[in-house]
Amino acid sequence: MRVIKVRSLIPVRLDKYLMDQFPTLGPGRLNKALRENKIKLNGKKQPLATRVQNGDEIRLFILDDVLDGADGKGAVSGARCPAQPVYEDEQLLIVNKPAGLPSQGPSDEDNLESRVALYHAQNGGKGPAPQLCHRLDTGTSGLVVLAKTPEAEALMGQLIRDHKMRKSYVCVTFGRPRPEAASLEGYLVKDAAKGMVYIQQDNVPGARPVRTDYKTLAISGRLALLQVELITGRTHQIRAHLASIGCPILGDSKYGNNAANRELKLKYQALCAYELRFPDLHGTPLEAVSGKVLHCEKPWYYRQILDGTLK
Repeated sequence: MRVIKVRSLIPVRLDKYLMDQFPTLGPGRLNKALRENKIKLNGKKQPLATRVQNGDEIRLFILDDVLDGADGKGAVSGARCPAQPVYEDEQLLIVNKPAGLPSQGPSDEDNLESRVALYHAQNGGKGPAPQLCHRLDTGTSGLVVLAKTPEAEALMGQLIRDHKMRKSYVCVTFGRPRPEAASLEGYLVKDAAKGMVYIQQDNVPGARPVRTDYKTLAISGRLALLQVELITGRTHQIRAHLASIGCPILGDSKYGNNAANRELKLKYQALCAYELRFPDLHGTPLEAVSGKVLHCEKPWYYRQILDGTLK
C-alpha cells in the first residue's frame, strides 16, 4: 500500500494527480483499480473526477511494480516484462503465458498482448505486433500461438477450427478419476449470465458436442496429475468436463473445491497447455512448423505431485 499526501496549490482531478505522480497509471489501470476498491481518498472510494486539495490523503492498494514499472528505456509500458518466446520464425511467435496473466486487455495494462508488443519492440520488430490466434483463460498457463502475417493468421485460424493442431495439457485434480484413463464425451451448454458452462449427456438447443481425453500420470494423496488432450476446444471445456466427473481442477475457483483451494493455497487453476502438435504443413506459409511438437516448461505442481510434496 502507498500513502500519498497531496501537495498542490490548486485543486486538481484525482486521476490527473495520480497520473502525474505515477506515469504507469494510465486511464485503463486507474479505472480498473477504482472498480476493485484499490484507490481511497481520505478513507473513501471517490470518483476519479473528484478534485483533490492540498493535505488530502490518497491510499493506493496497488503493487509497487505496477506503480513504478517502466520498459527499461524510460518509456511507460503496460507490460511488466516481455513475453517469453518458446519458438519463433518469420510467420509465427509461440510464447509461454504465465498463470494469472490475461490473454488480452488494454495496451496500458499488463496482459499477454502488451508483453508480446514489448518483446516485439525490444527485438527490432517492424510493423504491428504479432496477433493472437487463440487464447487461454487468465488462470491457465502455457503455450499460445501468435501470427506475424495475415497469411499465418488465416491458416492458423483454419487449423484451429478444423482441430488439426493438437493441444495437450497437464493438470492436477482434487480427486482421483475413475477409470484412470478415459475419453469423456457430452454436450457443453453456456450460461452467459453466470459466465459458466455446464456438461450434460443430452443434446439440447444451443449445446455443442465436446470430447476430452485424459490419462492419470501420478497420484499424491487426494490429488491426481493428469495429461489431458483437448479434442474439441470449447470455453472452459477441460475445467467443466473434469468437474462433471467429480474431479475438479485444483485451484479452480469457478468449477472447483474452494475449501481445498484455500487449504492448499492455490490462487489459479493447476492447468497448463504444455504441448502443441502441428500437422503436415509442407507447401504452405507455415512449412517451418510442419510436423513439429513444441513444449513449454512443466509447471511447478507437476514435480510436487511426482515427489509427493503436494497432496
